[in-house]
Amino acid sequence: MDLKDKNVLVIGAGISGFAAAKTAAELGARVTLTDAKDKNAIHAEDTDWQAMEQAGIRLALGGQTVDLLENLDLIIPSPAVPVRIPFLQEAIKRGIPVISEVELAASLAKSPIFAITGTNGKTTTTTLLGLLMKEKYGDSARVGGNIGYPLVYAAQEAGVSGAIIAEISSYQMETTKHFHPHIAAVLNLTPDHIKRHGSMQVYQEMKERIFAEQTAEDFLVLNMDDDAVREMKARAKGRVLYFSRKTELEEGAYLVDGVLTIRWQGVVHPLLRTLEMGIVGGHNVENALAAALMAFLAGVAPEAIARVLRSFRGVAHRIEFVRERGGVRWYNDSKATNTDSAIKALESFDGHIVLIAGGDDKGTDLTEFMKLVREKVDDLILVGDAALRFHTAAADAGFPEEHIFETAYSMKTAVDVAARHAAPPQTVLLSPACASFDMFDGFEERGDVFKRLVTELGDA
Repeated sequence: MDLKDKNVLVIGAGISGFAAAKTAAELGARVTLTDAKDKNAIHAEDTDWQAMEQAGIRLALGGQTVDLLENLDLIIPSPAVPVRIPFLQEAIKRGIPVISEVELAASLAKSPIFAITGTNGKTTTTTLLGLLMKEKYGDSARVGGNIGYPLVYAAQEAGVSGAIIAEISSYQMETTKHFHPHIAAVLNLTPDHIKRHGSMQVYQEMKERIFAEQTAEDFLVLNMDDDAVREMKARAKGRVLYFSRKTELEEGAYLVDGVLTIRWQGVVHPLLRTLEMGIVGGHNVENALAAALMAFLAGVAPEAIARVLRSFRGVAHRIEFVRERGGVRWYNDSKATNTDSAIKALESFDGHIVLIAGGDDKGTDLTEFMKLVREKVDDLILVGDAALRFHTAAADAGFPEEHIFETAYSMKTAVDVAARHAAPPQTVLLSPACASFDMFDGFEERGDVFKRLVTELGDA
């Protein structure tokens, strides 16, 4: 993308916005960075003000006014900025191109892109694929995107002979038109981000943009066990291969007799048994199958795939073991920001769970979640905006009122209540089934606070 002497406006002074602004400036653009917050309200760790000044980036903080649209050649909004806001709608009306940081990264990429999306499991699968691709590409395998590292940086660091592994969210796809991964995967699709996109149909359309620009030379990896994802094949332009935890496939990646297996061009490649994997849970079997199939298609040897799957221990905030206290094991699953993800966490344990849930309520249906809570959970501890609705739904599902505890907006109180009630053979699990923004800046902060509080508990 030629940005030399172009006027570029970047919206959002966070990690993605700063990376886009810095990259555009390095490409010769005249860059303005704007944010609805003023400088004092923006976290210092998110933005390097000195580096921006050195790059010649102009700041326009505290909101956006239409005068910022004058003589603009391009706008790059951060993923958190919805395309429907009046400011962007006015820009589109004026014919100003609006692209995502992901689109900018793709235009700069000189190595193939391997992209993963889905409602749940993206971070685990992307992290795992990054490790698998290092078996072939070494340090030239670079991971970025929604995982917390800007894709524009990863694309440039991969160089001309590496691999770009990208976690992609529906937010990032709103302003992406020409993103073209060589191998893409859609892991699953359940209701999420409906407030942002307006409907489940639009949410699915955003997910499907990940493969919209593929050609017959590319691969699309889909979940056979998810009805909506399986049917995406009808709109795919690349070659489709499935992964499945439930069905033995004629071609693809599947589980048979407890063994993760890839079948390709008539040859069967057994990888390892699920009991040998370093991560637990049926959902992680699916994540491993998807990552393994993508890596295999990219040329990683089956033996290397099995070796990495044995050593991989998962990612922070996703069913992350924190400590054992008095015979009770504590787990941080702060990344479970929707009910489907929390359901997968509950399914990973045999029962006797002390569950901490709630937060910034997404308003999704709670029927299936509360059915499983009734079956698996001994005590339900609720926090945040969602506490009252979750309490009502749990009681309506038959969960005993005397085992429901509301702790307002205090994670410390929630941890203290869990510590008082939990005893062997119980497990304490933070799996909120909600976003975190009513109490924290993100699920990472929520999980870090939880881990700190649990670590600070005295011996039982």
